[in-house]
Amino acid sequence: MGAAGPLPFPMALPPMTSPSPDRPAGAVKAASATARVPWTEPAVILATCGWVGRIPRAPGTFGAALGIGLSAAAAALGCPLGVEAIVVILLCIIGIPICDLAARQMGRGSDPGSIVWDEMASVPLGLLLVPAGERTPLLLLAAFLLHRLFDIWKPFPCRQLDEGHGGLGIMADDWGAAAWMAFGLAVGRQAGWW
Repeated sequence: MGAAGPLPFPMALPPMTSPSPDRPAGAVKAASATARVPWTEPAVILATCGWVGRIPRAPGTFGAALGIGLSAAAAALGCPLGVEAIVVILLCIIGIPICDLAARQMGRGSDPGSIVWDEMASVPLGLLLVPAGERTPLLLLAAFLLHRLFDIWKPFPCRQLDEGHGGLGIMADDWGAAAWMAFGLAVGRQAGWW
């Protein structure tokens, strides 16, 4: 691939030598302050969800918001559950090599904060357990907040899934967060909160 050229829009790049708020300190290895990220490489563009991951503060939050949007759109369009499940599972599977390649190209540790494909794909994964008709704004807000909580906190086994497994680790810890999110949504549903 060619050298990175100028961006089609002005945007200040966040310093990437320290972890982002979405990643624990151990998830990002020290990177050279002079290292250039190849933002125009196809894998980097995909893994950052069209550069959404370049948003300076909490890019994973914006990746999760994309996932909420995908799930809400599937429900609004009346997408059959089987079709939605196939699409979401494919997004999760193809995310493994995309995130792996992007992380290596970026040279910013094993799970760069600007890679948000994992959040974008895992939020709809957890919402597959919620019937489309029950995906109300309140439930989607709860799903968003729960996913962010568990993605940042990384309860067992999320942290273990994230450790040093390349693209699989990048994706798998968010699948764990999605499972915890689905559990939290089920508890809220039983309690009558939504």
